[in-house]
Amino acid sequence: NKSSVMSAQEVAQAFVQHYYTTRDTNPDALLGLYQPSSSMTFEGNMVQGSQAIVDKLKSVGPVKHTFKGMDVQPSTSSSAMLIFVTGSISIGGDNPIHFCQMFQLVSTGPGAYYVHNDIFRLNYGL
Repeated sequence: NKSSVMSAQEVAQAFVQHYYTTRDTNPDALLGLYQPSSSMTFEGNMVQGSQAIVDKLKSVGPVKHTFKGMDVQPSTSSSAMLIFVTGSISIGGDNPIHFCQMFQLVSTGPGAYYVHNDIFRLNYGL
């Protein structure tokens, strides 16, 4: 169904823009995107729950993301999607490093999603 693919693409695009803008300027505002059951693996270290995820993100310090590419796939049901993002991140004003990040968004109602899974990796030496 082409319209549902387009709609997933549009949701993903809006999510990615909101996520990285918020991540770079006010990471505490990301709390509402996660739930107690949410998991994040950051550079091989997994944390669970909204506050633990935001605390992990804040522990990195000030960052600036530039996202370059995004792929979207339907997940286990029509109410979930996978988003894979590539880009670069500058940490504390240092030179940008390539990164990749994967999100699984799960719907909580029409047009409303939360991040159930979040995996982040820096890509050194690219």
